[in-house]
Amino acid sequence: MIKRGNNMIKVENLSYSFPQKDLFNNISFTLEEGQHCAFIGTNGSGKSTLIDIIMDPEKYMFDGKLEVPPNCRIGYVSQFSEQGEMEETTVFEYIGEEFIKVQNEITAICTEMETSTDIDSLLEKYQEALDAFEAINGNDFENNINKNLNLANLSKCKDLMVSELSGGEFKLIQVVKEMLNSPELMIMDEPDVFLDFENLNSLKNLINSHKGTMLIITHNRYLLNHCFNKILHLENMELQEFDGSYIDYNFSLLQTKIELQELAIADNEELERNEKLIKKLRIIATERPEAARGKALNARVKIQERLEKRRIKAPFVDIKQPNISLFARNEVEETTALKVSDYSLAFDELLLENVNFEIKSTDKVALIGSNGTGKTTLLREIYENNNDSIEISKQVEVAYLSQIQGKTLKESNTILEEFFEAGFKTCEEITSHISNYGFEEEAINQKIGSLSGGEKNMLQLSKISASKANLLLLDEPTSHLDTYSQIALEKAIENYNGAILMISHDFYSVVNCMDYVLIIEDKTIRKMSMRKFRKMIYASHFDMDYLEIEQKKKSVETKIELALKETDFILAKVLSEELEALIKLLQI
Repeated sequence: MIKRGNNMIKVENLSYSFPQKDLFNNISFTLEEGQHCAFIGTNGSGKSTLIDIIMDPEKYMFDGKLEVPPNCRIGYVSQFSEQGEMEETTVFEYIGEEFIKVQNEITAICTEMETSTDIDSLLEKYQEALDAFEAINGNDFENNINKNLNLANLSKCKDLMVSELSGGEFKLIQVVKEMLNSPELMIMDEPDVFLDFENLNSLKNLINSHKGTMLIITHNRYLLNHCFNKILHLENMELQEFDGSYIDYNFSLLQTKIELQELAIADNEELERNEKLIKKLRIIATERPEAARGKALNARVKIQERLEKRRIKAPFVDIKQPNISLFARNEVEETTALKVSDYSLAFDELLLENVNFEIKSTDKVALIGSNGTGKTTLLREIYENNNDSIEISKQVEVAYLSQIQGKTLKESNTILEEFFEAGFKTCEEITSHISNYGFEEEAINQKIGSLSGGEKNMLQLSKISASKANLLLLDEPTSHLDTYSQIALEKAIENYNGAILMISHDFYSVVNCMDYVLIIEDKTIRKMSMRKFRKMIYASHFDMDYLEIEQKKKSVETKIELALKETDFILAKVLSEELEALIKLLQI
């Protein structure tokens, strides 16, 4: 057993590259027993690859040192779900699989002992099985399953078949299963993707209840703000570790940005002065080539080289934020862009019945509902526009972002091929367009299937942007996106001049961007004002004054951003003190 305070993972000077891309450059960090660590960074920075290296180092040729305790039990939850293979398995059987297997083994050994003459070897096997059962806390596994299902608000699912669960419910069941196996290290790769508000809150409760060490890749702002006491941030091939909460880490980054920007301006002024001197000395040395003047020029050039070398480099402050731009080519006059009348949807059971709503040509609307209530099917049917209950204005051109990325992107294509098929004419045009979405020029020949989930969503957004459609149907557009891309998307949505219907479980994006909500309840859809929606969500998840403090915090952060643009560092520092006071209120 690993003692609390000991290193669970130790990484020293680790470097790793793909054939076309460098991922890590001499990164180092430690993760101690009992820490809950959020692993963050921009899309495609190599987070999932680093987790794969930790879990199976023999598979990778890397430089540096990686230490994980021998025989360390690792629990793992992938960002991808595969529940279709377990149609005849109940939730209880799925969660308790390892316990039931060892329990059956113990029972079989006991049965064999009744008739066998080789009692000594059977007693040895029996003891080994008992030790294995005790190691995973097997004696109390049924109670622990019930307790964690209750914590995840899924007690009702205990006797259901796994195939009957929604995607969000199955994700939580995977988390419960891995936690109950008592891993010494629990690793999860974006476990929050596609979870509705209630399931997300359940995931938060499960994470916070877990006593062991956790390493979790997530971009979800709700989890980041409420679950972690350590941050690992992978950016520009470098890694920074921070002992503390995500809110404190962000504040630390902001303070660093203020300080470094101030120093960088002083550096630039010195570089400019020195460059002017070099130009003068070159002119003088050309006109009067005495040895002393040549030496003075060479000395000044060396000073300039030293200044360039020491120029401020801040990979965790100078983060490449995408420039998402959404613009409708044909701005439609105020009219009805979409009308849904008496729409019903059924699979094995009726999901939606006699649904009616309409969206105006500039409305920005969130479609909200629990996992499995038919949101994605409705959005897809609107896009396909072959249902008599759905009417789209003839003036409207539609673009669609799918949560199943293979529906809109051909994974066997390179990025170049994908955009030629989308109507682009030249490589230069494609390179220029995708550069705003975080793709370097060399990425143009990369296969889409090799991209991360976040990169694929950014590629979908770049195609939608190029379409200049005036009705956007967005199915979980923030899923897999890093927090910088999420914020960039929110700004693009705010500035968009057409209509949007967006499925989202990210209530930050909903609250920040949408005009109102269409909420699915009791097999129908009703319109809800943003004020009522905020009240409903914050009453369920936060203290009474949390929203007000959050809004003040966002306002102060915006003021700091403006102060930095105007190089008013005195004001930025004053505002950062105001921000620190608000952060302390959020942490009470």
